[in-house]
Amino acid sequence: MATIDISEKSFEETIAGNDIVLVDFWAAWCGPCRQFAPTFSKASESHPDVVFAKVDTEAEPGLSAAARITSIPTLMAFREGILVFSQPGAMNASGLDQLLTAVKGLDMEEVRAKIAAAPAS
Repeated sequence: MATIDISEKSFEETIAGNDIVLVDFWAAWCGPCRQFAPTFSKASESHPDVVFAKVDTEAEPGLSAAARITSIPTLMAFREGILVFSQPGAMNASGLDQLLTAVKGLDMEEVRAKIAAAPAS
C-alpha cells in the first residue's frame, strides 16, 4: 500500500478507521525527512495491513501543534485509535520493521488497562 497524505480534516477519521496507522510528520526543507521518506514508503509496500500516513508540517501547522510536534521527522504509531509510539528522528529500515512488529504484537487489552489505571494528568 502506498503512503497517504492526511490533513487536520482527515486525521481523526484515518486514526479511528484503521487498526494500525503510522504517521510521519515531515517538511520538504528537512534533510532527515527526505532521507527517511524512501524507507517509510518501502515499508508501506511490505505491510499492507498498516496505513502509512504523512503530514506536511508546513501545510498543516494546526495539526502539527495539536500533535505537539517540536522536531521533524517525528513518527507516531496508533493502534486501535490509541497513540502507542511517538519519537522524533529518522529511523532506519530495520528499526522501522522492529517498531511495526512491536505495534502488531501489542496486547491492546493490557494497553487499555494501563491507560485506565494511569492517574489523570
